[in-house]
Amino acid sequence: MTRFFKDNGLTIVLLLLFLGSLVGQWLTGVHFENQQLIEHGEQPISAIAFLGDPLFLSTVFENWESEFLQMAMYVILTAVLFQRGSAESEDPDAKPRDAALNRKTRDPAAPAPLRAGPFVRWIYAHSLGLVLLGLFVISFSLHWYFSAMQAAEDAALHGEAAEPLWAYLASPQLWFESFQNWQSEFLSAAVLVVLSIWLRQANSPESKAVTAPHDQTGT
Repeated sequence: MTRFFKDNGLTIVLLLLFLGSLVGQWLTGVHFENQQLIEHGEQPISAIAFLGDPLFLSTVFENWESEFLQMAMYVILTAVLFQRGSAESEDPDAKPRDAALNRKTRDPAAPAPLRAGPFVRWIYAHSLGLVLLGLFVISFSLHWYFSAMQAAEDAALHGEAAEPLWAYLASPQLWFESFQNWQSEFLSAAVLVVLSIWLRQANSPESKAVTAPHDQTGT
């Protein structure tokens, strides 16, 4: 068990933090939702029922969407763009790490998909960015759907007609919810890239060695 945690501790702790935050969002969210329902003369809902409530699900996928977008853009942009001196960038003067990929795939230790032909090789070589983009699209679609449901419920409370799902795709509310998260994700990524030029975190793979010069690029 000790060995298992040493080998997987980062994933385990991050998932526990995720679950703790999700539970916190759920419990505080049901309290907030019930306040809104009572103000409009409606019956409050139970905590279990709130798990399927559009407000809860919309905000969950709204946040997932922005995180997957940030990570997808970060993975893809760092493959083609550079920041000299940053621990988060490849050295712009160095030879590309994955140059001559066809020749390197002859290594018997290389992952099997690299020996399955050019198309599969290309997919595998870009699989991290593609999967993250796919998760972003799924999360955005679910955010859109549940945000539209929440908007329909709000409209019903005020005796108004709800927008159709496709029309809601052009709703300022949907894009306001998205952009308010996207801007913070891109800002935090840019701050990390720049701060890693001059600042250090001992023993972290996201930081250069504490003794590394400021102009060293990458780790």
